[in-house]
Amino acid sequence: MANDKKQDSRDKNNKKPDLKKPKFNAYWIYGALAFFFLAFYFTGGSNMSQATKTTQAEFEQYLRNGEVSKVEIVNKKVAQVYLTPEALTEEKHLKNKPKGFLAPGPNDPNYQFEFGDLQNFENNFKQIKAENNIDTQIVWQTESNVWGEVLVGLLPFIVIIGIWIFIMRRMSAGGGGGAGGQIFNIGKSKAKLFDEKVDVKTSFKDVAGLEGAKEEVQEIVDFLKFPEKYTALGGKIPKGALLVGPPGTGKTLLARAVAGEAKVPFFSLSGSDFVEMFVGVGASRVRDLFKQAKEKSPSIIFIDEIDAIGRARGKSNMSGSNDERENTLNQLLTEMDGFGTNSNVIVIAATNRADVLDKALMRAGRFDRQIYVDLPDVRERKEIFEVHLRPLKKEEGLDTDFLSKQTPGFSGADIANVCNEAALIAARNGKKAVGKQDFLDAVDRIVGGLEKKNKIITPGEKKAIAFHEAGHATVSWMLEHAAPLVKVTIVPRGQSLGAAWYLPEERLIVRPEQMLDEMCATLGGRAAEKVIFNKISTGALSDLEKVTKQARAMVTIYGLNDKVGNLTYYDSSGQSEYSFGKPYSEKTAELIDKEISNLIETQYQRAIDLLEVNKDKLTELANVLLDKEVIFKDNLEKIFGRRPFDKTEETEEPTTI
Repeated sequence: MANDKKQDSRDKNNKKPDLKKPKFNAYWIYGALAFFFLAFYFTGGSNMSQATKTTQAEFEQYLRNGEVSKVEIVNKKVAQVYLTPEALTEEKHLKNKPKGFLAPGPNDPNYQFEFGDLQNFENNFKQIKAENNIDTQIVWQTESNVWGEVLVGLLPFIVIIGIWIFIMRRMSAGGGGGAGGQIFNIGKSKAKLFDEKVDVKTSFKDVAGLEGAKEEVQEIVDFLKFPEKYTALGGKIPKGALLVGPPGTGKTLLARAVAGEAKVPFFSLSGSDFVEMFVGVGASRVRDLFKQAKEKSPSIIFIDEIDAIGRARGKSNMSGSNDERENTLNQLLTEMDGFGTNSNVIVIAATNRADVLDKALMRAGRFDRQIYVDLPDVRERKEIFEVHLRPLKKEEGLDTDFLSKQTPGFSGADIANVCNEAALIAARNGKKAVGKQDFLDAVDRIVGGLEKKNKIITPGEKKAIAFHEAGHATVSWMLEHAAPLVKVTIVPRGQSLGAAWYLPEERLIVRPEQMLDEMCATLGGRAAEKVIFNKISTGALSDLEKVTKQARAMVTIYGLNDKVGNLTYYDSSGQSEYSFGKPYSEKTAELIDKEISNLIETQYQRAIDLLEVNKDKLTELANVLLDKEVIFKDNLEKIFGRRPFDKTEETEEPTTI
């Protein structure tokens, strides 16, 4: 018996609702009323009988034959014809008589027609009547559509009441087109709610690298899961955590992983979602967002690109155009410092520009923790590669250590792009699995751009490009602190006509001699043109831009120049962005310009001297490059011999083609 009851309860629980059953809708009633009014409007509220249609010529023939007893003129445009009792018995009229429901009654007209001109109709009627000596009479009648007039009179009121009902329903329902989609929902929060049971499926196992950042945010997960553990000792749950770091390092992914691990509702939106053309909308959306989050507590609010509303107040306020943004920021500051510590609502924000944020936003009690999400190092890049390689069909024995060493300075997003690009390249070449060379081609594609083998280059230009790239390779081979060469190509890629790939050492601090060697290697291309052709070209634009920035940084930022001294004009707070003046005098500006020029010209002359000594080897390398178009490290070893500065832990050498 108990089993039967359990089975019945299971059947009731498993019984699905009848989805095909139509639901009652109030608009059905409105539609029925509209149809009712229209029906009466078009029928005039009269009976449903219908006289037979005829023409004026046939009517005149009936009139001459004496078959018409009476003619009614309705509204001066329609003639309704009544036949005599004798004519009704004739075969031709019986044949034209409507059958069934529409048959005319004894008091209804037998025929009707519309005439053109009333005066002509009357003249013809009188003439036929006089010629045939008949006594048929004309009766004038005016009919009015009562229901139509009533409908026309009530129509404005019906429209106004209908619009009012529609607006009230939209206001009470909170909007059917999403928050902010209707005029009455413009103050509603535009945050997207990810349900912890359905939408949030990211966990910390999906976040490779970022070990330090994960340790910080894991404690936030503990706060949300076991708040009593901390509050029992008198501790307070932090109000917010700010994720700071370069683009593509995984800040948003880390925030999603927090929501996935904590199993709590996750409100996600961008800082620009608060901004609207209407005054006061941003502050209203902030209030609505925190109201929703408190109702679903414990929960997480994630604001991406918070610098859109969190910039320091009072900056560049020329016309008062950013007052609305400041009001939004003020409301956010109030909400973050206003809700109680036991509300279990944590705000996580992400930005690339922490230096421009308002100091009130950064203080303790609002964003209590600032977590820096840096670019991954070689070990973390290996972990990121392993995550993104899971869905790929890769060749056996693919070395992730080699891939991580070939991608210095790549962010997590860049590595994901490399894996996807490698899969596309392998598929384009008809391969069954993604191999090592596909990843190298993908790195080249991302760093250098798409190959343009069909680009028209004259033999003279190709020779100049070959010597330019060979100059880079030669100088970097001769210098101790220059980055190790990977390969050199004269195949055009993107906007460049040729390129040299290096594998820079990942340093935490950089010394002046290292920076000078890198500048000298960068100027090796223009120096080679000068040594071989005694001419220079515009092909060194990107090289000159790079060394100029590097020299300026040495002089004005890092304090590595003896004459300028241990001074820096770098402003980490970002205040100098809004300043029209320079933080140094005109005399100092002249000294800075002179020292920058001296640094660059000294390294340029140094590159020329190196290439003059190795001119024959430079020429041999350029000829090999002209022949093969792409050369690798071992080609340089054949010409120059083994590099004396090679580290024992050198990375695996790429294979030549």
